[in-house]
Amino acid sequence: MCAALAFALSFAPRRALGPSFIALAAAAIGASLITVDPGWDDGVFFGCWFSVMLTAGAVHLPRAVGFKLALALALNAGLWTGGVIAAAGASIDLLTALPLALLCVPGSWLVATGRSIAIKVVTSWLVAVAILASALSIAPITPGYEPDHLE
Repeated sequence: MCAALAFALSFAPRRALGPSFIALAAAAIGASLITVDPGWDDGVFFGCWFSVMLTAGAVHLPRAVGFKLALALALNAGLWTGGVIAAAGASIDLLTALPLALLCVPGSWLVATGRSIAIKVVTSWLVAVAILASALSIAPITPGYEPDHLE
């Protein structure tokens, strides 16, 4: 989620980066402190993957990501990052997830030098992976990471 946000923030104005990082961190820390019922795990993962699709898809907007959109995407990414960590991880996982948003620094350089196609290709792959992962969570098959009746 934080990587998708970083790619979207690569197209945002520089003045949006600081507030976006603060919104990301605050939302992620807050959401990671909640307790998620084990029955809601699949819903949280589906929501996160769906949000990855939307966030990564923002790089394909005809105009650059503006200040308000960057802030909204950061808040959304923080909520889903914290939710996934609350559902399946440990709070220490925030230390590995949040720095991924710093990928927007080299991403901004790529955009500024006219090489934004690289970011758009990577986010297209990220959207494809998110579609496959979210489809797996709603498909009536047993995913490979869960035990089935043969084990």
